[in-house]
Amino acid sequence: MKPLVLVGGGGHCKAVIDVVETEGDYKILGILDAPERVGEEMLGYPVVATDEAIGELAREGAWFLVTVGQVGSARTRIRLFEAVKRHTDRFATVVSPLARVSPHATVGRGTVVMHHALINAHAVVGCNCIVNSKALVEHDAVVEKHCHVATGAIVNGGTRVREGSFVGSGAVLREGVETRPGDFIKAGTLFKGYADG
Repeated sequence: MKPLVLVGGGGHCKAVIDVVETEGDYKILGILDAPERVGEEMLGYPVVATDEAIGELAREGAWFLVTVGQVGSARTRIRLFEAVKRHTDRFATVVSPLARVSPHATVGRGTVVMHHALINAHAVVGCNCIVNSKALVEHDAVVEKHCHVATGAIVNGGTRVREGSFVGSGAVLREGVETRPGDFIKAGTLFKGYADG
């Protein structure tokens, strides 16, 4: 198994740990978090250092996955992704065996696809994304980099979710619509697009 470092030790990290353990392709070496968290454990895995250790861990051959959640803004996830990228291209792409990703779909590096998510044929999901539990990304949809499609959200066919966007739990994006970069689609919303295109 490939050695994996998780960057960020909050609630989303716990969910990702479960997916990583279920998938079985990576061995978690530890978690990076704030200085005051170093020495703690999360689900049996140690918080080994802060993100200042990324370079050293990269030189030792580690793979990385950003495990900070994203609600409202993608800034922290982007900052951490870029911090890793300065040292290595070894980003883990983790797909739960309980999810379904079409062999005709594309999932970018550093993206996690959680339990019971579905990514259908000819869909594209960019790098450093979260496709959360029971989310659906339909055929021909594009989810650009640094996005979070939250639990139970539906991104219908031909839709484009622009870079850095958040699609809340249970939201439905009508077929063929396009969000704006960094958009925030509230939980439970029926998103029909913008009148100005």
